[in-house]
Amino acid sequence: MLKIAWSSCFNHPLNEGHRFPMEKYDLIKEQLVYEAIVSDLNFFEPTIICRNDIELCHNKDYVDKLIGMNLSKAEIRRVGFPLEPSLVQREFKIMQGTIECCDYALQYGAAMNIAGGTHHAFADKGEGFCLLNDFAIAAHVLLKLKKASSILIIDLDVHQGNGTASIFKNNDSVFTFSMHGKNNFPFKKEISNMDIELNDGITDVEYLEKLAVGLEHISMHQSFDFAFYQSGVDILKTDKLGKLAISQDACKSRDQMVYEFCKSKKIPVVTAMGGGYSTKITDIVNAHCNTFKAAIATFF
Repeated sequence: MLKIAWSSCFNHPLNEGHRFPMEKYDLIKEQLVYEAIVSDLNFFEPTIICRNDIELCHNKDYVDKLIGMNLSKAEIRRVGFPLEPSLVQREFKIMQGTIECCDYALQYGAAMNIAGGTHHAFADKGEGFCLLNDFAIAAHVLLKLKKASSILIIDLDVHQGNGTASIFKNNDSVFTFSMHGKNNFPFKKEISNMDIELNDGITDVEYLEKLAVGLEHISMHQSFDFAFYQSGVDILKTDKLGKLAISQDACKSRDQMVYEFCKSKKIPVVTAMGGGYSTKITDIVNAHCNTFKAAIATFF
């Protein structure tokens, strides 16, 4: 059974006019249930992450400031969210959701967090709507508990997973792969184990060819016993921030390619949704729902 982390607190109310579409988390769940892709039994509500797990990845001083609401104005601007206790608690649930997904993925082959993919958070700072880095924390937990020894992070959000790349730059147990817009945020890129930069306006065929080459290169050089997949849908042509020209069909083909890769290599995979900023919320929700459909078709 596909298990999906979801909580009503994921739809956190932000300042009116904020460009981040928080309402998508409820809408994804509603659409999946409406189409009978999943039922309420597929969803679980995560608990709150314990601080010790956060500090496997993030600096103690930064965690102190976050919990104490003591980030500077400059640090809050870097995150992009107005800082308040309920937002931090939301982040703690998202982090724990990805950790709990790991055990479900080990049991069933795949699991999904309806939020998450907070790949811009560094060990000592937040950035780009990300306070903490869920994949980085969960990977550290897996390694600590010896539930995995070689982890692959596949980041296909349009924005480079810069925080993730930085956190694991000296960790040979985690391989970071980011395929992202060359001319998009973050404008100062970090160095992943493998980066594929995409020119503005890239279309379906070239995009999928580059992904196929990337996955083939990875499979030829290393084996893994666990994977995380950041499935941002800001690659869509309709996205306000993405600068690419990818169709809904190709976005779904991308997901299928990743899942078929993991299934063929017998790698359990946890997926988080990542970004999506299309003008029409239905474009965002449909693309995210396609990711769930591709996972179910491959693993269940």
